[in-house]
Amino acid sequence: MQTRQLGTLWPVSALTLGGGGLGQIWGETTREEAIATVHMAVERGITLLDLAPLYGRGESEQVVGAAFEGQWPADLRVATKCMIGRQYFGGIYERLEASLLRSLKTLRRSHVDLLFSHSNICPDDYVYRGEVEYQAFATVPLSIYESELVPAFEKLKAKGLIGDWGLTGTGLPRTVMDVIRGEQKPAVIQAVANLMDSAGGLRRYEEPAEPRNIIRTAKNNDIGVMGIRAVQAGALTRAIDRPLPDDDPETRDFVKAAPYRALAAELGEDPAELAHAYALAIEGVDTLVLGVKNRTELAAALQSEARGPLDPEIIRRIEALGLRRQVPRIPLDAPL
Repeated sequence: MQTRQLGTLWPVSALTLGGGGLGQIWGETTREEAIATVHMAVERGITLLDLAPLYGRGESEQVVGAAFEGQWPADLRVATKCMIGRQYFGGIYERLEASLLRSLKTLRRSHVDLLFSHSNICPDDYVYRGEVEYQAFATVPLSIYESELVPAFEKLKAKGLIGDWGLTGTGLPRTVMDVIRGEQKPAVIQAVANLMDSAGGLRRYEEPAEPRNIIRTAKNNDIGVMGIRAVQAGALTRAIDRPLPDDDPETRDFVKAAPYRALAAELGEDPAELAHAYALAIEGVDTLVLGVKNRTELAAALQSEARGPLDPEIIRRIEALGLRRQVPRIPLDAPL
């Protein structure tokens, strides 16, 4: 498998195995199949696992802990996450440390290579309209980020419990870009990377999403980029494999993506494989996080990577469908 440099950190495989599928967020699987999927990923060259205790209420980390039983391959790196909300302000370090120590115990490790804040960073006076509970549970004002969250990360790093830290970059785009241009910037950002530029249900703000601008800004500031949501939570596959209401953001995206599935059929392509190949071709993405839940889905994603660069003509035809609208920022950061 191709390797790519993750910002200023280390080379990683072009594909990362995510914990969402292992934790059964993206449909049902079994513990045994999830463990087999982890082993297959490592055998086929994947060198980074992206987990979180909230994936299946700890299931993704339990799967990986059981897969290796403390005997971790020397070249395999692991990331985990923690959600911070208003109830932890004034005690963010204690929250991060407690969550991390639970993860380490489950994983049977002494440290993780990356710890991500899974919360949205926002201006101090910003209001998530209609999202009062979410704002309290999963957002961090910029002043708290600077005065408390960053020092907490750095303390964990100094103690050797984490190699470095990052942010899930699905929050308010202007704030995400302000942070990654600033002095207290993360080593890595997770950014949406799909052919619709859609974060689906992860988008909690009213403003347009700007994933390509976030990726560009990160790369221009030497920050690693982990691409997420390549198949947009199933919207870019043949069929969503879990029950969702008609008004769910992922269901709406699935309906919107009908022309893409028609194009994939015309090309003789599986839409999920093609979506992964497209996301791998997005400039600035260092590694693409997979949400697969079994070996069949993993094999298809591995095939997408093995095929090499996607034909520019296919990319042109996908773009011509008009499923994404890039939002320019004035001034834009310099091109990659």
